[in-house]
Amino acid sequence: MKKRILLFAGLLMLPIFILADHHKNLTARDIEAMSKELSNWGRWGADDQKGTLNLITPQKRREAAALVTEGISVSTARDVLKTVATDNPHPFIHTMERLGPQWNTDNYSVDYHGFSHSHMDALCHYLHKNTMYNGFSGDEVTETGAGKLDVRNAKEGIFTRGILIDGPKLKGVKYLEPGTALYPEDLDAWEKMAGVKIKSGDAVLLYTGRWSRRDELGAWSGSAAGLYASCARWLKERDIAVIGSDTGSDVNPSGIEGFTSPVHMLMLHAMGVPILDNLELERLAKQCDELNRYEFLLTVAPIPVEGGTGSPLNPIATF
Repeated sequence: MKKRILLFAGLLMLPIFILADHHKNLTARDIEAMSKELSNWGRWGADDQKGTLNLITPQKRREAAALVTEGISVSTARDVLKTVATDNPHPFIHTMERLGPQWNTDNYSVDYHGFSHSHMDALCHYLHKNTMYNGFSGDEVTETGAGKLDVRNAKEGIFTRGILIDGPKLKGVKYLEPGTALYPEDLDAWEKMAGVKIKSGDAVLLYTGRWSRRDELGAWSGSAAGLYASCARWLKERDIAVIGSDTGSDVNPSGIEGFTSPVHMLMLHAMGVPILDNLELERLAKQCDELNRYEFLLTVAPIPVEGGTGSPLNPIATF
């Protein structure tokens, strides 16, 4: 009888193991299904262009402002990269001019999307099957700019509670190696380790140690530590407003054939979550450690470009 009971228990547990492992082996079909399951289309109306920025309510802003108790501010932007490198094929261009004997002036030019410059992705940045967030047609984007979902929808700024997820601290390493994936159980473990709970309207910043590794070993391209796509469901359950990282948030390679950037797809296209890419989070991680505090006020002010797909920026964390 014992053998039969043990066998039966084992059979009952088998599907549990299969389900537990499935979130690490998603397929393109799973991503398509998740895009419907996690969708915020229509949540704030058929004409909504703000997406999850709607979650940053006046009350949320007041709560975020109350987090400022130390008066310490930390930039989360990397200094602009002016030289060509493996991860920076389009360097920031800065030219100086002199206007007569009194005035110095200069000109900036930057191709900011990519793996080098700190920037924000507006919701019009990602197309899937010629649609954008909330069902707007890809045809809204022309050579003159995006007719819907452009960066001006964040013109009033992002002012909310920020949470740092410190990947190297969680894993006990100096930095996460390129290609290292974090899964939902890692996010659960971080909440427990840091003593924080991510809530509706929060901005979540993932620190991988990308710039520390670059400074030590040199530039690279083609791979990055980041979130595996199954984390999107976890983030939707927390109802976050903004996601950011010192890479592009996606683990690269994604591990999902047919989707090179599934987290981008699920955030920008399905959920309407703006993304902050290529932040420099070393100093923020150090400050969080010193204060033993992983929540702060985050302020983000993109350049309001009509039709713009995003903006270079310098987000500030304040304690």
